[in-house]
Amino acid sequence: MTASPRTDAPDAAPAARELLTFLDNPASYPHAPDDVTIVQTHISYVALVPPYVYKVKKPVDLGFLDFTTLEQRRHYCHQEVELNRRLCNTIYEGVVAISRTPEGLALEDDSNVVDVAVKMKKLSDVGFADAQLEHGTLTADDLDRVAAKLQAFYEARTSSPEIAAAGRTEKLRVNTDENFAQTEDHVGTLLSRPAYDTLRYATDRFYDQHAELLNRRRAGGHIVDAHGDLRLEHVHLTPERICIYDCIEFNERFRHIDVANDIAFLAMDLDLHGRPDLANHLVRHMVRGLDDPELPRLVNFYKSYRAYVRGKVEGMRSGEDEVPPDECAASRRRARTAYQWALRYMVAGSQPLVIAVMGRVATGKSTQAQAIADALGWEAINSDRVRKQAAGVPLHERGDDATREALYTRAMTEKTYDALFDTAVERGQAGLGTVLDATFSRRAHRDRLRDRLGAAGIPHVFVELTADDETLRARLRRRATGGDVVSDARLEDFDMLRQRYEAPDALEDARHIHAVSEDDAEATTCDALKHLVRLRPAPAPEPPALDAD
Repeated sequence: MTASPRTDAPDAAPAARELLTFLDNPASYPHAPDDVTIVQTHISYVALVPPYVYKVKKPVDLGFLDFTTLEQRRHYCHQEVELNRRLCNTIYEGVVAISRTPEGLALEDDSNVVDVAVKMKKLSDVGFADAQLEHGTLTADDLDRVAAKLQAFYEARTSSPEIAAAGRTEKLRVNTDENFAQTEDHVGTLLSRPAYDTLRYATDRFYDQHAELLNRRRAGGHIVDAHGDLRLEHVHLTPERICIYDCIEFNERFRHIDVANDIAFLAMDLDLHGRPDLANHLVRHMVRGLDDPELPRLVNFYKSYRAYVRGKVEGMRSGEDEVPPDECAASRRRARTAYQWALRYMVAGSQPLVIAVMGRVATGKSTQAQAIADALGWEAINSDRVRKQAAGVPLHERGDDATREALYTRAMTEKTYDALFDTAVERGQAGLGTVLDATFSRRAHRDRLRDRLGAAGIPHVFVELTADDETLRARLRRRATGGDVVSDARLEDFDMLRQRYEAPDALEDARHIHAVSEDDAEATTCDALKHLVRLRPAPAPEPPALDAD
């Protein structure tokens, strides 16, 4: 079933409202469905009309794709059908026409073509991998089936000089530079300036540090004509078959990629759905199945890239006028989460991390701990809050001398730090990162945290904030008039607290960084995040393969 090339008005696409009204009407379809559900992406209208699906491309130019003319939309519809039959050859019916007739728009009518649609058989809702994951039915065995299909697919793809050229570093930079350029307007709403600047820094740093590896991948045939949009909602499983559909058809540079890039997208999606165990299982399977021991060195970078693309796409969708307000809000939430994950991969890789933000009084620990936690989507746990909540003292109330004395006994201090450590370990064992906010003025507390985390196999970093005494005193004077300060430390405590502070020395911990706490809080956050990128933990070692019986 193929749309005729004939058209009387090649660029006269129906207006969005007219097309949506037409697609939303059951009478528009030859098989007269009982109901219609319209789903919008940033580039398509998708009409779910059992037992079929019709997908119409929006006449948009987003830089990385151009669907503004009918001929372009027709071309890419045919590309979509042809390319997707590689991994899903049973559902794509073909490309059908939308014509303008005296009675209005008509589907599967070649008389006066004004638009085209891809026609597909509708897959069962329960078979999609994201739905199975949500219902707790997606298993490691299911992923092994998916991995086996992908392995056969990649092994059948032969690289060529033209395809391999997409693996040159300067070509890779085109994609990431484009992403950053197209999301500059998301800064301040969907991600912070420090997060954005750090991601750009980490991306450029990866290219510089891994140039030899990337060149070796290119020359070694690892750049292939892959899927390009490999996420859970594009994987459909039944006992009989696996269908992987909806690949990238509109831009070859998004599809001519390293197999590690393709696999990283699906692994990232598993992470975002709360199943890092399945993500790690998938990566291990692909490493072994493809005999590709270098793949883990690339996965976190490509996961970050893929998460950033997800943030970009959701952010774009959230700004479209025709998208309903509730869907726009949901897209904004998804964009923020995706950007947080993009930064996590650059800071912590694919494993939990505990970031202990420490320093003398008034160095801005709480401000920076919260900013870092917000950028990463993690929880910041503040020692002053833990201490006061344990004692039943109102958070923003500075108690009398007796209350303060009870709050800061050695026993209460030990109880407070134990609570911090317990929470960090519990979260780490659940695969969650944590930001701790405390002075850590005693080396004994720092040692205990390292011991607890080390025993649990959870990596850590200490971020020590520093500032000169004059700056700290000025901040304490301002704090005296603030009503929203949880800490009880005030200017009169300064000398006593300075004497009690046991500053870490250069022999204490390799995973310890300094960040100067400037008046510009965002600059300090950015400095700390870039330090964290440079100290990113090595990937967790791959467990040995099980011996066959």
